[in-house]
Amino acid sequence: MMGLRSLRTIQTIQPRRSFATAAEPQKVAEKAKKKDKFTIGKDGTITVEFGVNPFRGHKLEPPPAVATTTKEELLNFFKQMTLWRRVEVAADNLYKAKQIRGFLHLYNGQEAIVAGYESVLNKDDHVITAYRCHANFMGRGGTPFEVISELTGKATGCASGKGGSMHMYKRDTNFHGGNGIVGAQVPIGAGAAFGLKYNGKPNVCIAMYGDGAANQGQNFEAFNMAALWKLPVIFVCENNKYGMGTSAERAAANTEYFTRGDAVPGLKIDAMNVLSVKSGFAFAKEWALTKGPILVEAETYRYMGHSMSDPGLAYRTRDEVAAIRAERDPIDKVKLYLLENQLATEEELKEHEKEIKRTVDEAVKKAADAPLPEAKELYTDIYTDMPYYVRHTNIEDSLVVEK
Repeated sequence: MMGLRSLRTIQTIQPRRSFATAAEPQKVAEKAKKKDKFTIGKDGTITVEFGVNPFRGHKLEPPPAVATTTKEELLNFFKQMTLWRRVEVAADNLYKAKQIRGFLHLYNGQEAIVAGYESVLNKDDHVITAYRCHANFMGRGGTPFEVISELTGKATGCASGKGGSMHMYKRDTNFHGGNGIVGAQVPIGAGAAFGLKYNGKPNVCIAMYGDGAANQGQNFEAFNMAALWKLPVIFVCENNKYGMGTSAERAAANTEYFTRGDAVPGLKIDAMNVLSVKSGFAFAKEWALTKGPILVEAETYRYMGHSMSDPGLAYRTRDEVAAIRAERDPIDKVKLYLLENQLATEEELKEHEKEIKRTVDEAVKKAADAPLPEAKELYTDIYTDMPYYVRHTNIEDSLVVEK
């Protein structure tokens, strides 16, 4: 009886909020009101001085609270992030229509991370991440059609319809996926960085993981090896505040993730602003190339549940999510930059949004008409040579392969 009573007590404990509680949306609003200072030079270069310092350092002096950009880059950020979110909205709808099966993890709210780091990388740099990977794939040059095709199991998908939501790859631009095992990609990223250094390449590898994976032992082994060998790797903890349905404070004794690399210096970035992400990753890339590994904590927020099976409201309130959406949305932030500084009009941005919606709608339609993978795909990428016999669930459909 004592055990049952204790269990009931545990079940009634209310979750601790880690970003903005239902009672604290005003704090989010107050932070958002501290405006950034915009200065546009004669050559069109824009200097942005952040009203709130977006950086904190561990064993390093963080970069200044300033970023440079252009009208063209801001517009590109707006279009990129809007496209990626529109793809996720389409995926959400397709899942609910049972056109996508299995797991589906959406990136809504976190788009500024990919847009920001891609603005300072080149395609010879390497990227590896966990299973919330659709935007990462598109950031490396993938298309909405390839994403939707992969999600719906079509042969035209980026992994021939065999990878699904968690396993998207782009070999020609060094995107190593989409990995489903929690934290497993971190040592692989360190290995990719080892290869870059061994071959004398002037490039870095970004190895990403979530706050829910931050306590995995393999991470710390990778940090240690990277520090010993001074590998050009940027470890990135995407801290979206919840590992599945558990807030960061309930999962980690130390939630200052950028300090947890021990000998590896760290940098915390406000990752709800694409310009602070850009500036922070420019600093991190230079550090990794000249001094060795660095651990970046990208503080962000996911609007959706952990996956489509999670409504996302059992462990946080609607007010909490609404406060972040209303005051700190990364797409709205760029939109505000463009409008307030008269770099674009509301009508122009609406036209871009309409064009992006058309692009994604066309990708969905095209993917719906695309073929399913052929039966031979059951054993391609698995065997080094074709087997003599491939057993099908229906014996009469089994494959006998002539050597």
